Amino acid sequence: MIAELKHILLAEDNANDVELTLAALRENHVINEIVVVRDGAEALDYLYRRNHFADRVGGNPALVLLDLKMPKVDGIEVLRRLKANAATSSIPVVVMTSSDEERDVFESYRLGVNSYIVKPLQFDAFIETVAKIGMYWVLTNRTPQ
Repeated sequence: MIAELKHILLAEDNANDVELTLAALRENHVINEIVVVRDGAEALDYLYRRNHFADRVGGNPALVLLDLKMPKVDGIEVLRRLKANAATSSIPVVVMTSSDEERDVFESYRLGVNSYIVKPLQFDAFIETVAKIGMYWVLTNRTPQ
């Protein structure tokens, strides 16, 4: 039996970072579908199948790539709700953010983030970082079915 190829949820409001992330994952042969949401409210709607995601098919994502500084609902609140819900608490979450503030790092780990990465400013470093994330969290790491 072939396992279903799980998708990746990318919660990011910066269009340039979205494009760079998608390009880096494709360039490194991550073939999982990548669903992009542009704010925290949309991320929660997607995860809990609400509003225009009410009819989405498939299970939980293999990975959530989560920006912290997003409109409507910030990434910390998305993380809080995701990890507090039994249906979504086992989804790996990697925070990818421009925030290097210690309180954001601390709060993210307190809430159960799996990894916290400050987005590199240099193009090549950004691509390399995203590639490593994809290779480990999607291809190497094993999550519950």
